[in-house]
Amino acid sequence: MQDLALETQTSPLDFLSLKTSGKVHFNLSPAELIEHSLDRKEGALTSSGALMADTGKFTGRSPKDRYIVKDAKTTDAVWWGDINIPFEEEKFDQLLEKMKVFLSEKDLFVRDAFAGADPEHRLNIRVINTWAWHNLFCNNMFLRPDEDELANFQQDFTIICAPGFEADPAVDGTKNPNFAIINLSKRMILIGGTGYAGEMKKGIFSVLNFILPHEKNILSMHCSANVGKKGDTAIFFGLSGTGKTTLSADPKRSLIGDDEHGWTEKGVFNFEGGCYAKVIDLSRNKEPEIWDAIKFGAIVENTRFKEGSREVDFANKSVTENTRTAYPIHFIPNALEKSMAGIPKNIFFLTADAFGVIPPISRLNKGQAMYHFISGYTAKVAGTEMGVTEPKLTFSACFGAAFLPLHPTAYATLFGEAMEKNDTNVWLINTGWTGGPYGVGSRMKLAYTRAMITAALEGQLDKVDYKTHRFFGFQVPQTCPDVPAEVLNPRTTWEKTEDYDNQASALASSFIQNFKQFEDFASEAILEGAPTP
Repeated sequence: MQDLALETQTSPLDFLSLKTSGKVHFNLSPAELIEHSLDRKEGALTSSGALMADTGKFTGRSPKDRYIVKDAKTTDAVWWGDINIPFEEEKFDQLLEKMKVFLSEKDLFVRDAFAGADPEHRLNIRVINTWAWHNLFCNNMFLRPDEDELANFQQDFTIICAPGFEADPAVDGTKNPNFAIINLSKRMILIGGTGYAGEMKKGIFSVLNFILPHEKNILSMHCSANVGKKGDTAIFFGLSGTGKTTLSADPKRSLIGDDEHGWTEKGVFNFEGGCYAKVIDLSRNKEPEIWDAIKFGAIVENTRFKEGSREVDFANKSVTENTRTAYPIHFIPNALEKSMAGIPKNIFFLTADAFGVIPPISRLNKGQAMYHFISGYTAKVAGTEMGVTEPKLTFSACFGAAFLPLHPTAYATLFGEAMEKNDTNVWLINTGWTGGPYGVGSRMKLAYTRAMITAALEGQLDKVDYKTHRFFGFQVPQTCPDVPAEVLNPRTTWEKTEDYDNQASALASSFIQNFKQFEDFASEAILEGAPTP
C-alpha cells in the first residue's frame, strides 16, 4: 500500500517510539511483498506461481523456547510448567529495547490484520517483520481488513518478529538465542532467532486461548470446522496427523476453517484468514484443493525444486518433513466467505490409534466426551529409520495442550457447558489401525472414515443398533452405510480376541494413569467417563 519516509509522515511504529534509518513498508499487497522477497533473495517463484521460502535453522516451532511474562495479570491465571514457561517483566523490557536498537537500522514490513472472524471478539494485530515473506505469511494467515477498517485501525496486540536478532541467554533470561515471548499485559509478542513463520500464528492462538476463555467466557478450540447446506455445523478436534484438515475438506460442505476456532452463544467462528497445510508427499490426486491453492500469493516453506525445473518436489524431505504451504482461505473453492456458522450439531474427536483398539466410530455420552476432551489421545508411529516399531502414546489436553495458557479444566468446563446447552452429538473417530496394532494390522481406509462421518452428519446412525464397548464404555454402531459391519467392531478384526483384550486393557490403564493429574478437578460425571481396564 505505501512506503513511508519517517521524517514527513506518521509512522505505524510511533506507538513503540521506534525509528529506523531503513524503509517502512506498510500494508503492502501480496504482489509487492513477493517482489520484495525476490529482490531480497528471500525466496524463489515456483512453476505454479507460489513463493518458495526457507525458514532457516528452525523448521518447526520451538516449544521449549516459548515463554509467557509472569506478572500481576498472569501469576494466578496461567497454567505454569513445561508448556507455559515464566519470563520476568524486567527481562522482557530489556529484550524489547535491544530489539528496537536492532530494528532501527532495518527495512521493516508492517501490516495490520485481524484475528477472529466474529467482529465482537476480534483482535486487532499489528505485525512488524524484517523479512518480506513473513509479512506475506501474515497477510495469508490472519484476516485481512478492508480499506475502511484499515483507515480506523487501532492495534490491540503487536507482534515483532526478527529472525536475525538473537538473545544472549546469559543476560536476557532465555534458555537459547531463539525465543518467542508473550506479554499479555503489554499486549505484545517478541520473536527472535527463529525464522519459523508458524511461531507468529501460534503465538496469537495462545493469546486468544487466554483472552477468550479467561476474560470473555468463550471457548477457544484447536479444531477444524465445516457446515452443511442446511446450516448444520460440525467441528473436528485432533492432534497432528489424525486427519483434521483432510476430513473437514468435504465437497458437500463449506469450510469454516482448518485449525483454530471460537464457540460463542451464536455459533462457531474462525480465528484465521488462511490455511497452513502440510505438503510432504502432496499430490493432486490425494489433496486436490490444497494442490490447486498453491498458486501466486501462496507460500511453500522448506521445499525443494525438482532438478532442472521450477516444479516443487513435494517428496523431498532434505530440509524437513514439516514442509508446509500458507495460503488465504479463499484459495479453497468451498470456503465460507464470513468464516462464521451456527452452533455445532456434531463434534468429532479424531485419534490415530496405532494400537488398533479404539473402534472406527463410537458415540460418547457427556461424561465420556469431557473425559476424552481433557485426555486428547492419539498414538504416533516412529520413523522406521529409528528402528522403533512400538507406537508411542500421546496425550495432549483438549487436543492442543501446547497452546493452552490456562489449566485444561478451564477449557473443559466451557466445552461441557456448551455441549449441555446445545445437546450436541459427540463422536470418537479412529483414523488409525484396525486388525491389530501398527506392524500387524492395517490403516483404516479413508473411504470408510468418510462414510462414517457422512452417516453421522446425515443422522443415519440415529436409529441403528449399538453395543457398549467392554473396556471404554462407548456406544459402537453395529451397522453403517458403505462400511462393512465387521470393520465397526475392532475386536473381531484381530486374529486373536485375547490379544485385543490385553491391548485394550493396557490402553485403558494408560488413559487412567494420564488422567490422574486431572482427577482433583474433575466432576463425578467426568470420572464416570473413564475406561475400565
